[in-house]
Amino acid sequence: MKASEKFDLEILNHLTDVSAADWNALLDSDAGPFLKYEFLSALEETGCVGNNTGWQVAHLVLKQAGQLVGAMPLYLKRHSYGEFVFDWSWAQAYEQQGLNYYPKVLCAIPFTPVQGSRILCKPGANLVEIQNALIAGLKSILIDNDLSSAHILFPLATEVEHLKEQGFLLRDSVQFHWHNQAFESFEAFLSVLTMKRRKNIRREREQVAREAVTFRHVPGIDSTDQDWEFFFSCYQNTYLEHHSSPYLTESFFKLWVKQAPENLHLIVAERNGNPIAASLLVVDPQASKTYGRYWGALEHIPCLHFETAYYQAIEYCIKEGLQTFEGGAQGEHKMARGFLPTTIQSAHFIKDPRFAKAIGHFLDREHQGIGAYVDELAEHSPLKSTKVLP
Repeated sequence: MKASEKFDLEILNHLTDVSAADWNALLDSDAGPFLKYEFLSALEETGCVGNNTGWQVAHLVLKQAGQLVGAMPLYLKRHSYGEFVFDWSWAQAYEQQGLNYYPKVLCAIPFTPVQGSRILCKPGANLVEIQNALIAGLKSILIDNDLSSAHILFPLATEVEHLKEQGFLLRDSVQFHWHNQAFESFEAFLSVLTMKRRKNIRREREQVAREAVTFRHVPGIDSTDQDWEFFFSCYQNTYLEHHSSPYLTESFFKLWVKQAPENLHLIVAERNGNPIAASLLVVDPQASKTYGRYWGALEHIPCLHFETAYYQAIEYCIKEGLQTFEGGAQGEHKMARGFLPTTIQSAHFIKDPRFAKAIGHFLDREHQGIGAYVDELAEHSPLKSTKVLP
């Protein structure tokens, strides 16, 4: 479809319809590893999205003279699983009025509550022009296909302001991030915490140490199929314990590490030489960030989760000089381990003006509630001082 005399818009049913080089050329330093062609194409190739998953691939791309100059990672969703922004009540409201909420249009990284670029623009191109063309194309998809809404999850703050100007409603989410204050050791990190938090963390680490658990750190480039088979058994077990099914497959993890080993780091817990638990870090050296994504255990040991998924990861960040460790969505328990609340936003365009008005009122009330929640969390900061060094 024509975006203007200058641009052409296309919808891709497979990311492989463009080359890795062309797609990755759109990514700037804020994009992060989850927007890489290697991650998104691996999801498609291993069947984690597409087919009957409820994630229909529909990436929106912008071309100029046949060259890729902009894009949005886009999916038609037939449910709201795997998003970490919950809109089930909106869908129910549509259903009560005899209307269809699904399929909806989703611009997001599947199964990944991580902030990053969502409106991609080739460096050197006119950012505002490309953003406007892609957002206009997104709205056209709603109108042309009689769809209810478009949702852009966890965009950058600079993109949020532009989306608000384009009529999108904003929604707050709270995550918990750890910040490295140039710590030289784990003990140096503990020294900035309150006495209560220091004692609690030391007690938890001692509990794990008494069980003779040791840890093996495996950079992606050094990992083996056996490492990933064990990790997947742990990851899968986490879902089984919650009577659910994992979104990702063993073949996905093996393909991902093959295509982007520099972004992956495994932490494996062992006892008596046998692996018993594992966690996965996704590393973005360019942005000096680490993301805690998945964890699981085959044996229950008190506090093993905290040690494997948090404390070992914090030690890794200190050793590598990484500035931020994003612990993911939800979980006030992370605050007791030195993480601080961070508010990020998503943007939502509701086509029907009546529903847009009602949802807008809902989001205004929710915004006030989340503000009060964050203020309350601040009163229980684990730090002696809430000042975070740049």
